[in-house]
Amino acid sequence: MSSFAGISMVTGSKDCFIPSASQAHITPAVDAGTDSGYHLLVVKEYSRAVQDLPNGNKIWSGPFMVGGHQWCIHCYPNGGDPSCADFISLDLCLDDDSDDDHDEMEESVEAKFQFSFIDQVEYQKPMYIRARETRSFSIGHRCWGCMKFMKRDALERSAHLKADCFTIRCDIMVCNDLNTQDTVSDIGQHFKFLLQDKLGSDVTFEVSGEMFPAHRCVLAARSKVFRAQLFGPMTEGVTSSPIQIKDMEAKVFAALLSFVYSDSFPKMEDETQAVEGEEKDETPEVEEGQEEAATEHVTWLQDLFVAADRYDIQQLKFLCEKQLAKHIGVTSVAPTLALAEQHHCQRLKEACFKFIEAQSPECLDKVMATDGWYHMISTHPSVLNEFVAKLVSNQNKNMKTKQ
Repeated sequence: MSSFAGISMVTGSKDCFIPSASQAHITPAVDAGTDSGYHLLVVKEYSRAVQDLPNGNKIWSGPFMVGGHQWCIHCYPNGGDPSCADFISLDLCLDDDSDDDHDEMEESVEAKFQFSFIDQVEYQKPMYIRARETRSFSIGHRCWGCMKFMKRDALERSAHLKADCFTIRCDIMVCNDLNTQDTVSDIGQHFKFLLQDKLGSDVTFEVSGEMFPAHRCVLAARSKVFRAQLFGPMTEGVTSSPIQIKDMEAKVFAALLSFVYSDSFPKMEDETQAVEGEEKDETPEVEEGQEEAATEHVTWLQDLFVAADRYDIQQLKFLCEKQLAKHIGVTSVAPTLALAEQHHCQRLKEACFKFIEAQSPECLDKVMATDGWYHMISTHPSVLNEFVAKLVSNQNKNMKTKQ
């Protein structure tokens, strides 16, 4: 169970730390390979921090303990370096005293972590944290983070900023037992090797002319739809010949199987890796014009999203939704909006609405000139009505605020 590890409050460029009541004495979990906790960083007078702190300058939390180690959060209101000057940057830093704990620090501390806003509860679930990539914190590499956590102008338009204040939650899972950590890290790889080696496979799927051997028990354990298909009352003889999967590309089904076996989000072969020392940008921000170069990737994400919904693999559906929100652009916003409506994803729909609201008249003309826009308004006219109602509501709120 994730434990509360205190609150840090920062006002402008001044900070104070409020430890949790349980932090005076921390007892490591018995027979546990991991220890988890979360810390809250409250940034008050955000506008003052942006004004007073230039690019590369930070505010930071007080020290807090998780997993027997001391940590600290760094926040850069104007970005950690010139490449992300328009963003808020965040770092998680190992803050153990190197003089007192030199021998202990000879070995790296393995940890998973996630930054989120306090109201983004979907990012704070243990299952989601466990799916994160493990990072090695050491004397030579104390800090890992997200250089492009969120664009400042996007934060200023969002509900996360209230009364010139926002709260960041940092969830941390520290892996203490090396043997247990090896098991946690390797089990997904072992199942992925099982899929690749085809050892013991007892069912085959045919998708777009390609054959995919798999294991019924693994599929049934991960998906209620696969369970019904492979072990339900109408399954006699279902595995004697390849099961035909229609309306799906082979590369999409391959990605679906990869997630089922490894529990990690699949990547396209040409997908670029995150820069060492950074987490990938978690924010739905795409510069105008970038979406054209990523059309194939967005289409793949959309198809994988549909496949995850089709087989009721909710964690994969959620991760696809998150990735699609990051890749909203002029040509992709309408198809993504139609997809969100069709599959009842309110968060993704809201992300599309926010993107459209923020566009200039020229960009709006480009959005409404796309084939995807015409298809969306013809097949899902209620979405357009909902969007217009939202615009009117926002205008009324703005008028009341000015009065």
